[in-house]
Formats: sequence, C-alpha cells, structure tokens
Amino acid sequence: MGASLLRLHFHDCFVNGCDGSILLDDTANFTGEKTAGPNADSVRGFEVIDDIKSRVESVCPGVVTCADILAVAARDSVVALGGPTWTVQLGRRDSTTASISDAETDIPSPALDLDDLISAFSDKGFSAKEMVALSGSHTIGQSRCLVFRDRIYNDDNIDSSFAESLKSNCPDTDGDDNLSALDDTSPVIFDNGYFKNLVDNKGLLHSDQELFNNGSTDSQVSSYASSATSFYKDFTAAMVKMGNISPLTGTKGQIRVNCRKIN
Repeated sequence: MGASLLRLHFHDCFVNGCDGSILLDDTANFTGEKTAGPNADSVRGFEVIDDIKSRVESVCPGVVTCADILAVAARDSVVALGGPTWTVQLGRRDSTTASISDAETDIPSPALDLDDLISAFSDKGFSAKEMVALSGSHTIGQSRCLVFRDRIYNDDNIDSSFAESLKSNCPDTDGDDNLSALDDTSPVIFDNGYFKNLVDNKGLLHSDQELFNNGSTDSQVSSYASSATSFYKDFTAAMVKMGNISPLTGTKGQIRVNCRKIN
C-alpha cells in the first residue's frame, strides 16, 4: 500500500498541482482523473485516504485538506518501508474539479525515451537529476503486464534471463492485468535496489531503463546504485519540491469534507 500512496501523490501533483484532484470521483460536470490511462487499474489507496480523512474530521473538522493528507501519507509510507523521511510542508487546499484529459497528457508515459522524460519533468520544473531521483520511487510497487509487455518482448537493452522470467506472468497476448514488481530484488523495501537493477539492464519499464542506456543520466544512476545515502538525500529534496507544484492556497479551492467529492 505504501507504493500506492506514493504513486497517488505523484500522479496528483503532476496534474494541475498538488491539490487532491486525483481523489475526486466523476460528477455530472466533469470526468475525473481516476479512469485516465496512467491511473486506471494502476493507482490505488483511495480507501486509505478516505479512512484517514474520516478520522481527522472526527477530531478536527474542516481544518486538514485531502491534498495535505495525501502528501503526509506518501511520506509516511516511504518511512514505513524503510526509506528516508522529509518535512512535508502543509497548507495546500483541495481542488473543486478534476480533468481526465490533463491526466492523460501530464503524467509521463512509461513508454517515453530519455529526451522526452527529461522534457516532461522539465515542464514541471525538475532537472534531469531530480527526475532520476524521483524515478527511484520505483524501488517499491508493481506494474501491469500491459505496461511492460512491449519491453520484455521487444527491447534489446534488457537482461535476457530477466525478460524470460517475466514472460510466464506476462504472455504476449494475454494477462494485461497481471502484476510484476518494479524492483523484484527488494519489492517491499525502499532502498536503492531499483538503480542497481538498471545497471544490470533489469529495469521493468522502458522508461526505467532509459535512465541507464548510454545516455546523459547513466552516471547519476551509477551514483545512486553505489550509495543509498546519496539517493535518499536527492530523493527527499525532490519530494519536497514536488509537493510544492502549484498548490492551491489562501482562499482558493476548499477543504473537502469527503475527499471523493466537493463540498
């Protein structure tokens, strides 16, 4: 569940800022972000945020936003899985709308090549180094066969035994929803195993392996593979920066009573 909350926060912030928009269900006025390609059958943990919100409202009604809860939960999930901590800045307000089209275009695709990844993160204010650090969140979590099938059957920069080990759970014409760990060496521990895998050509997603594929980010991946401390330092700084992407503050937005719908 820790990976789910981290992914929820990431996918929220990359679409019109960290405003809890990803938590909204569809309404008669808008189609939300939950069914967008990058989110459908992928992001999870909504019920965890619902539970936290309900408990907070019972003791402190109308004060803590869903967007702030999501940011704190993402941090706490990393810590719970053995990763680093960081200070979550608070004060975000909740959006009153969501956009499936923005989610479709703003969240980086796992099929992107390195130049397009760098561009996608640059559009949100991140350097290539910060992009690599944030990608380290893939040291936990899982991905659907549909998302990595093309890589294990067609990419040539993949360890052959690693590719073969995945094919039984991800046949070439079936099993779209079958899951595999993004980091199969330590799937439920937040460490630097993801980067070690990339050095060995064992990145699960095409976009993962692009970070170590004779390109400009190879040295950064190697640095993180050899030093978890270095990765943690850069990851936490990048997470604080991500949490500050275009938040609603002051009188903008609202403090939702129910994270799934506007007041």
